[in-house]
Amino acid sequence: MNIAIATSSTDIERCFPVMVQLRTQLSREQFIEQVQLQQKQGYHLAYLDDGGEVRSLAGFRFFNMLAFGRMMYVDDLVTAQDQRSHGYGGRLFDWLVERARTEACVQLHLDSGVQRFDAHRFYLAQRMRISSHHFALNLDANP
Repeated sequence: MNIAIATSSTDIERCFPVMVQLRTQLSREQFIEQVQLQQKQGYHLAYLDDGGEVRSLAGFRFFNMLAFGRMMYVDDLVTAQDQRSHGYGGRLFDWLVERARTEACVQLHLDSGVQRFDAHRFYLAQRMRISSHHFALNLDANP
């Protein structure tokens, strides 16, 4: 098992089959383009490879907030559907926690869709707590 940061378009493309299970609206081309754009803004895409296959991945960034201080925000965290309950998600989560500590973060945050009950059980098992409600307003021209 190896965890690495996707830096090349080839690395990013290898992550697509797993990411599309979470971000179903993205095409392969959109995904590569969007990750490369976000990388310019501080986004990192980590993937766990086992046996030459991407099993789990996480998109994350670092920033500072008045409310929390220095923190890691996990944008995306997903394990391949057919690879869940094999320890890949837990291994990648532990890696994220250690990376956050290495980067002098005092907290790690993520949001999870209200319908993702299996993910919520996983996060609670990782000692995360539900600390707030996240609100969103669609600014589309067609409300």
